[in-house]
Amino acid sequence: MTGTRRYNAVAMSLHWLIAIAIIGMIFFGWWAGDLPNSTQKLNYFQIHKSVGLTILVLSVARLIWRLTHKTPPYPEEMKAWEKTAATAVHWAFYVLIIAMPLAGWLMVSSSPLGIPTRFFFLFEWPHLPILPGLPRDTKEVLDAVFENVHSKMAWVILALLALHVGAALKHQFVERIDLLQRMIPIPFSKK
Repeated sequence: MTGTRRYNAVAMSLHWLIAIAIIGMIFFGWWAGDLPNSTQKLNYFQIHKSVGLTILVLSVARLIWRLTHKTPPYPEEMKAWEKTAATAVHWAFYVLIIAMPLAGWLMVSSSPLGIPTRFFFLFEWPHLPILPGLPRDTKEVLDAVFENVHSKMAWVILALLALHVGAALKHQFVERIDLLQRMIPIPFSKK
């Protein structure tokens, strides 16, 4: 597909930065969650929360960028249902990359432990309003709900990621449609 229109550098940078950060955070969160309680584990979760909040800010920026900038069209060779499915997966990712760190922030804000978030150990990031002042039994229920939602979204993200990457590779290498050219920072030839 000669002269393929590509995403711009901002869109590509946000795409890859957020994708790598989220995948790393999922596995880091699972690993740190299995550690015995200690000061070190608390420090790991301070890093986890800090990166999660950074992902939230970057994801909102990415959504704003997406809503204000035209995306390159899908290759004409793609079937209509594939374009619809790809668009649906992309929007599901937008929802998840904002909802997952937001659920983590809700979880931390409603935690009965009340542990402050030290953003990269530089300053205290505020809890969301109202939640810290709720009765302890209410906070325990909310904390458990938000933790469950937060962890389940990790599995949904991984499933969508497998679908997203699998479809992109199928289009690129099986159907020989230059789809990857749209988002890979360094163009390559399929030949």
